[in-house]
Amino acid sequence: MEILVCVKQVPDMESKFNIDTSGTWYDETDLAYRMNEYDEFAVEQAVLVKEKLRGDTSVADTSVTVLSIGPERVKDVIKKALSMGCDRGVHIKDEQYQARDPMENASIIASFAKDKGFDLIFTGLQSQDRGSAQTGIIVARVLEMRCVTTVVGFELENDVITAKRELDGGLKAGFRTRTPAVITCQMGLNKPRYPTLPNIIKAKKKELTTIEADTMATAERMVETDALFHPEKKGAGLVLEGEINDQADKLISILREKTGVIK
Repeated sequence: MEILVCVKQVPDMESKFNIDTSGTWYDETDLAYRMNEYDEFAVEQAVLVKEKLRGDTSVADTSVTVLSIGPERVKDVIKKALSMGCDRGVHIKDEQYQARDPMENASIIASFAKDKGFDLIFTGLQSQDRGSAQTGIIVARVLEMRCVTTVVGFELENDVITAKRELDGGLKAGFRTRTPAVITCQMGLNKPRYPTLPNIIKAKKKELTTIEADTMATAERMVETDALFHPEKKGAGLVLEGEINDQADKLISILREKTGVIK
């Protein structure tokens, strides 16, 4: 079985962000980067599937390929995925990654995957910087593969996937489908492992291929960022205290004086 897992490098969300000179992205100077948190669950699930299947002599040749799109620095997250148990890495080199929309990114992934015979493709639910939650779904559509999203439970038996999805309001839904399929992973699906020193050393010897993004993108951009800006600062809220009747009287007075909602 062949498995592909897609990961993205994002800034540490505790960083202080400034807008760059273009006004459409953040200034990357002095930012610390890490693997997108949702993608850590995708990597872990791909490796768990591999480990389970390699115990079965009929699918002992199962392997996991990890792919990431971005500048030279994204090799760091590929190497982390390799140290977590992935077998080979693919770096789609793209210095203009921040300008690409989900359709473009999905077309790049699909172009790579289309002739590789992947039975499973794992992605994170969404990226922490853009949060579009679209790329994995579009990959499935372009490759004409089944897709299960927001997955918090996953089992694979004889090419049959039994998945549990997280829905709104704390609800869960059970799904069953077959491979080949794309799975988008939600937090809580598993517990991502911490790379050990021996595995970090082993990862340095694993295959890591670089491909130029311009040779892979097949879709036209459908969305462009017009402007990036910090949320407008607003005044502090007003907390009404006292008995319920007193609070109601104060609220009516405020609405009458400051909003014109009540005449």
